[in-house]
Amino acid sequence: MSGAPEFTIEVNQNPYLPMGGHEVHAVAHIQASGAPTGARGSTRGAEVIMVDSSGSMDFPSTKLKAAKQATKAAIDTLRDGTLFAVVSGTGMASMVYPFEEGLVAADERTRKEAKREVDKLRARGGTAMGQWLLMARRLLEPHSDAIRHAILLTDGKNESEREQDLAEAIAYCEGVFVCDCRGIGLDWRVDEVRKISTALLGDIGLVREPADLVADFTKMMENAMGKAVADVALRVRTISNARVKYVKQTYPVIDDLTARRTEVGPNVGDYPTGSWGGESKHYHVCLEVEPDEVNPGGKRRPCQISVVLPDGAGGLELAKAGVFAQWTDDEELSTRINPEVAQVTGRAKLAEAVREGLELREGGDEVAATARLVQALQLANEAGDEHTARLLGRVVEIEADGTSRLRNNEEDIMIIDIESHKTARVGPPREG
Repeated sequence: MSGAPEFTIEVNQNPYLPMGGHEVHAVAHIQASGAPTGARGSTRGAEVIMVDSSGSMDFPSTKLKAAKQATKAAIDTLRDGTLFAVVSGTGMASMVYPFEEGLVAADERTRKEAKREVDKLRARGGTAMGQWLLMARRLLEPHSDAIRHAILLTDGKNESEREQDLAEAIAYCEGVFVCDCRGIGLDWRVDEVRKISTALLGDIGLVREPADLVADFTKMMENAMGKAVADVALRVRTISNARVKYVKQTYPVIDDLTARRTEVGPNVGDYPTGSWGGESKHYHVCLEVEPDEVNPGGKRRPCQISVVLPDGAGGLELAKAGVFAQWTDDEELSTRINPEVAQVTGRAKLAEAVREGLELREGGDEVAATARLVQALQLANEAGDEHTARLLGRVVEIEADGTSRLRNNEEDIMIIDIESHKTARVGPPREG
């Protein structure tokens, strides 16, 4: 369609399998470039800012003050014509601006009015993030032709509703809008907020100091304003004797998309990738393929990967590339590991080691937690991931005699929990 973004796909893999081998791995680098306009007929944005206004935001009062300033900065970042609303989140959700449920177009007047109402926010009540999300859905759902995005800020645990209520609200919002989440202070739960950001294809972050919130909100909104096309899917089409074992996003965040497949035809499934601007994302596709008994040494294409704007089994195809398989008795060829596949596999193992270590710590088994996090540190060093290694070095301390201990600094624990699911661009894995 006219004005569609320019997408390219580069597939990294070793297509050679040992005779009788079944598993094919490929990493697809997908790049969107240019400044597309007119995707799906519109690049208009629709934004909802959910501000935690619970009583804890007054302890200290700098949190609510910073939240107000950050919300006003985000409002100022909106492009003219962007539809927007501000929601106050407590044990319920209530409109801050506009006064009735709905979105208004950003212009000089509405920005000024919205900021005036944000200044009136007062801290009170509890925290029910599921209610906030349901409000955002009601506001954004009617605007299916827009790029729909929300920001959620919280400082506490979701204590004013059942865990099931939050889970149901998250599921109800999937596919309607993207949601970036921020936690301020140290009294919120990373695993709880990550459920929101992961399901709604957004980002999660810890804002260490209230004074940093303005810059963070501004950057999030600038990123949202840079999106040019929404609801893009990764489409995986397999031949009859191949099946998808898993599909995982590996950059810029690690996210298992396997269970989120939508069947669109025989041997064809779509996986959500969210909204895109000028950026790249990487995906690890693992297939189980039956060997070709008729032509065992022949080259086959068991899978085609494409980027589409879904519309049933058809849809608008923006780019495509093949994944190949060729069985061989040449051991040197079949045992060669593609560096990109090795890197994403190692990064997944690292994230899993961190997750398990933190879960053991949460369960009170500090000895096992320390051992697992030391393993994670070793994996980070082997992968050349200096950023994660540096963060882990603040969580576990290894003495000169080889003994180790856990540093129970809550802020560092939260940071490594968040950052372990994000992927930095690093060099190829170290040999040895």
